[in-house]
Amino acid sequence: QVQLVESGGGLVQAGGSLRLSCAASGRTFSSYAMGWFRQAPGKEREFVADISRSGSLTDYADSVKGRFTISRDNAKKTVYLQMSSLKPEDTSVYYCAADQGAYGSRQHYNYAYWGQGTQVTVSS
Repeated sequence: QVQLVESGGGLVQAGGSLRLSCAASGRTFSSYAMGWFRQAPGKEREFVADISRSGSLTDYADSVKGRFTISRDNAKKTVYLQMSSLKPEDTSVYYCAADQGAYGSRQHYNYAYWGQGTQVTVSS
């Protein structure tokens, strides 16, 4: 089992940057692919990015490709989401999640463990 805690959210102006972190507890962090999702009020949870267990493979939603970068440090048991060129439509609660598969998934139901979320607000 793994517990996840996100941090790094906040208020930023359009065009700015933020880096989200997701710290995991437990000894088997490297056994999980990791993903970032987001959910705005009244909307469904949306895939943002995922990364394989080793960190060698990544996938991004088209809406964030070229602006966001997912990475992980297995020694620190942490996954990151570097967000640049932020837009007001990026405003959401951002969640990290752990997938017991090797490569991650765009489907939220494939993830067994979730953090509590961190709010990102982008002002225009």
